[in-house]
Amino acid sequence: MDRFQNTGQPDWDWWGRVWPTPGATLRRLGLSPGDRVVEIGSGNGYFALPAARIADPATVYAVDVDGSLLDELAALAAEQGIDNVTTVEGDARALPELLPEPADVALLANAFHGVGGRAAFVEAVSAALAVDGRFVVVNWHDRPREETTIGGEPRGPPTDMRLGPEATRRAVEEASDLRLAREVDLPPYHYGLVFGR
Repeated sequence: MDRFQNTGQPDWDWWGRVWPTPGATLRRLGLSPGDRVVEIGSGNGYFALPAARIADPATVYAVDVDGSLLDELAALAAEQGIDNVTTVEGDARALPELLPEPADVALLANAFHGVGGRAAFVEAVSAALAVDGRFVVVNWHDRPREETTIGGEPRGPPTDMRLGPEATRRAVEEASDLRLAREVDLPPYHYGLVFGR
């Protein structure tokens, strides 16, 4: 399988300017205590760590193809006394085989635009969810990159890779039995879509 198309792993200061309150964002998207969560493309844990605080005592599975980022995440979790994060190195298009249990919530933040073979990916996510599980996609609006500035510089994926909410909805619904349950505006540049069965 080809790796996901990576458009860059920003540092934590950069993430902090885009998502100053990641825990509050996750709560707006419906994350609750007791949810078994898988964050797909977790990187070094900017969302996985607050997700673990919210979901506690349930496990948050942080899945990424980059083992060095997962090592950073594990070290940060240990420093912060978070013991309900499990790192999983692997390609999320094999998600059902990577997880030891179904997930209540699968989170994909800032990456759907870079997923190759989207239909197979969505099928894998759907198969990894519990019967009443939710797939949460957070992504950049399909605006020109020069209009999405942070710190005075254009940020986010190239304009031609961006997918608006409708294109994302179609991609998920055409490839699975998941249906859009809720759309959440995440100013200034993002949206969140919550899919369920």
